[in-house]
Amino acid sequence: SCSTVLKTLHFITRPLSHEEGNFSLAYIITIHKELEMFVRLLRAIYMPQNIYCIHIDEKSPRDYKTAVQNIVNCFENIFISSKREHVVYAGFSRLQADINCMRDLVNSKVQWNYVINLCGQDYPLKTNKEIIQYIKTKWNGKNITPGIVQPLHMKHRTEVSYREYIHSGVPYVYPAKVRKAQPPHNLTIYFGSAYYILTKDFVEFALSDARAKALLEWSRDTYSPDEHYWVTLNRLPG
Repeated sequence: SCSTVLKTLHFITRPLSHEEGNFSLAYIITIHKELEMFVRLLRAIYMPQNIYCIHIDEKSPRDYKTAVQNIVNCFENIFISSKREHVVYAGFSRLQADINCMRDLVNSKVQWNYVINLCGQDYPLKTNKEIIQYIKTKWNGKNITPGIVQPLHMKHRTEVSYREYIHSGVPYVYPAKVRKAQPPHNLTIYFGSAYYILTKDFVEFALSDARAKALLEWSRDTYSPDEHYWVTLNRLPG
């Protein structure tokens, strides 16, 4: 029961400070296995003033999906992504999963300030208050999505087309013998982490700007596009 979940797992049920109560974070968590680890992660980052979008890999076992749904149903500020992907490692589906959650988050009633994406094997080293204070003092109004101009040894990821294949029931991406066109709008491709802390304004820009949409479409057949998409958009002038 939900009362048992809240009580036995000691979920925090009210903001722990005035500062935290006035600064809401959004979280995107992509998961596919290890229910107990997901619950530990959720409990560690949960605050009632925040909002959480959970993307469950569509190919996860049915009982896993049911268990996650049962937990999520106990909270008004946690929800399952309205559109779920069959996630393939290093494939476009991993980037699409984040974007699906972003669309849900920008349409939510919670007025969040930043979004943080995590996977089910992550765990925080800082408290909610420490994370907020770090963002406000070091990155106020800016995105945390570090990267560099795409290194030569990474050029293959965007120079040739990659396709999704299935071998012995395991999906994977593999290069096809097709060279890709140059990036749209003469964009310089940057390379960095798939993980980020982004402002709400930037998320709304990424979901609506013509250059962002064109880059997203161009990235469909690249290798691990989540490692170049956000950092490239963040380097656009303005």
